Amino acid sequence: MEEYHGQKTSAAFMNFKIQTIDLYIIRKFLGTYFGAIFLIILIAVVFDFSEKIDDFLENSAPLRSILFDYYLNFIPYFAVLFAPLFTFIAVIFFTSRMAYNTEVIAILSSGVSFNRLLYPYFLSATFIMIFNLLMGNYIIPEANHQRFTFEEQYYHKVPKGFADRNVHIQIEPGVFVYLETFNTWNNFGRKFSMEKYEKGELVSKLISQEIRWDSTKSSWNIKNYYIRDYINGKQEVREGTSLDTVINLSPDEFKRRDNVVEAMTLKELNDFISNQQMQGSTKINQLLVERNRRFSFPFSTYILTLIGVSVSSRKVRGGIGMHIGVGLLVSFSYILFLQFSSQYAINGSLSPFVATWLPNVIFAFIALYLYKLAPK
Repeated sequence: MEEYHGQKTSAAFMNFKIQTIDLYIIRKFLGTYFGAIFLIILIAVVFDFSEKIDDFLENSAPLRSILFDYYLNFIPYFAVLFAPLFTFIAVIFFTSRMAYNTEVIAILSSGVSFNRLLYPYFLSATFIMIFNLLMGNYIIPEANHQRFTFEEQYYHKVPKGFADRNVHIQIEPGVFVYLETFNTWNNFGRKFSMEKYEKGELVSKLISQEIRWDSTKSSWNIKNYYIRDYINGKQEVREGTSLDTVINLSPDEFKRRDNVVEAMTLKELNDFISNQQMQGSTKINQLLVERNRRFSFPFSTYILTLIGVSVSSRKVRGGIGMHIGVGLLVSFSYILFLQFSSQYAINGSLSPFVATWLPNVIFAFIALYLYKLAPK
């Protein structure tokens, strides 16, 4: 009779209908996850405010703007930034407590397999992954845009200037622009040239000593220029003192902050990458790393969840403290490895796809190894 009862209990848990124990674990998982986010964000906001309060006062930032334009948009950014870490800590914390209170042993002894025990964990991980995917690709970029606008007005009071020289960019297929210098204060550039190629041959070249953006006309004014047109092997030269023209180049491109991609939705980022590829930008790998990371980072929720359950479901000497210590070591190792591989991709040593997904592959093997050692 006891054997029959055990088989019945085990069979009841082999299906994937939500059981009471599933709801218990999901509630513990998500409750601990969002509780950890709340506490960490609270600490981060306090430290951030204490660091920037002098700048806020000096630049007369309104309290309403500080609360709603800055910190209301700072919170979701910070929450998603360390989402896998929060996930791992949440799993380690409440699972180790269950193991310490012998709840895991009781569940496994009742006929529930370890694989079935993982079911509510992965349901919760799926919710967190989808939540972070949507936040990272659609909500956070808009929040970052408002946060950056606030920072430029009240924190980075002086706009960041364009310090580069000898700029070479492709503004359209076959059209290349060169600027020796460009001043973002007055949108003024020196030693400007624009070359147009057709089928690999130069057909036109414009050379000017100076160029300035006219915001009232939304066009460029070119001074002291001359144009060479190459037609049927002959060269024609035109020159003048002033020329208003529209080209596919905006002064905003010289004012972009390094983290501008963080304020782009997925569609905007894809369009920006296409535009930068056309212009022959040297930062393509950095952009591709950002795009791939928006998918690989949330996916790591599954891997870190499996590692967390496998490590913390066993009752060990040292209790919760030992589990949390191991958990922090693994999670920070993952983040550190991701940063190293991303730098290799930016420098061109690795492809952006490999660099952003390689940590997931390696830690997936670690997760499978720990899973085999977990109590069954």
